[in-house]
Amino acid sequence: MGLMSGTSLDGVDAVLVDFSDNTLQVLGHCGCPFPTVLREAFLTLNTAGDNELHRAALAGNALARLYADQVQRLLQQCGVTPDAVHAIGAHGQTVRHRPQEFDGIGYTLQINQPALLAELSGITVVADFRSRDVAAGGQGAPLVPPFHRAFFAQLNRAVTVLNLGGIANVTLLNPQSDTLQGFDCGPANTLMDIWCQRHTGQPFDAEGAWAAQGTVHSGLLERLLDEPYFTQPPPKSTGRDRFHADWLAHKMAGLDDAENLPPQDVQATLCELTAITSARSVLCYQPQCTTLIVCGGGAYNRHLMQRLQAWLPLCEVVSSAAFNLPPTQVEAVAFAWLARQTMNGLTASHPSVTGSRGSRILGSIYPSSPASSPHQWMRQSV
Repeated sequence: MGLMSGTSLDGVDAVLVDFSDNTLQVLGHCGCPFPTVLREAFLTLNTAGDNELHRAALAGNALARLYADQVQRLLQQCGVTPDAVHAIGAHGQTVRHRPQEFDGIGYTLQINQPALLAELSGITVVADFRSRDVAAGGQGAPLVPPFHRAFFAQLNRAVTVLNLGGIANVTLLNPQSDTLQGFDCGPANTLMDIWCQRHTGQPFDAEGAWAAQGTVHSGLLERLLDEPYFTQPPPKSTGRDRFHADWLAHKMAGLDDAENLPPQDVQATLCELTAITSARSVLCYQPQCTTLIVCGGGAYNRHLMQRLQAWLPLCEVVSSAAFNLPPTQVEAVAFAWLARQTMNGLTASHPSVTGSRGSRILGSIYPSSPASSPHQWMRQSV
């Protein structure tokens, strides 16, 4: 199983995947939105505050219970018992991501309670995927490029996979090169969701309809693009630590007409920011790209997809659904794949992606019971 709750904090996606005979078949998928209280708890943990350790611990417990509910729902949906599932890949919720900073190693922090999830589900859990790569001098992100290569690579075609979650990341699949490349481009849905919720009360801009009503403000766009991260060479990764409400407020503060700017124009400009920074990542690092495969919630933003196509006229922009994997399932399936790598003792990180000293086996294993050791699971896993 794979469980994913991403930077956008919109909810949890759960998948049950069969990897028999080195194939991939999604047997079932379910999901649920975040309860408002839990979403707010994670948002406040993105910045320093009182009693953080206590609040983080309780948020981890609540997330484990939410995960366990989806696991149970998925088991019932698929008619599968817990002992038939080799492992759950549970990423947790990233609240701080500061690799290579401060002391040269930095840290990445995902709130989770995998031990509680193992107790509640009766299934072995694999979690904490990022920290080993950070310990090896890497960014710890993005984690999904190895899976993207395993599933989406096309012979004799330069393909780019663009994941549009809270943050946008690309995986560059070049048949002429054995080196895997991938990195975070910048914000995807994070800023758009913040702005949409503030001005419409809706959690996100459905299909980008509100942004489509606005006009891109060239002055604001120029200020948004004047962010050093966008021109920083990879390996690189980012998150809400950099792209948050205060970042946007700071960028808008210098505009003469900021107070009179229609909110839909800001939304259109934020959408354009995501389109431009994503497209530039492709044009700069894989100009020969013929197909852009888009996954994550942003793939359902029709206006954003149109803007990506406008910036990449020589590239076919398609949803991952065209490859029989719906956009909201891709990252959850990736974490099922990562859990499988861990259980089989296989590496899942690439120095060319994260900048680490070498490939590493990622994740920590929480067995379903004391009688079931990780080594037994490794022999049984497919």
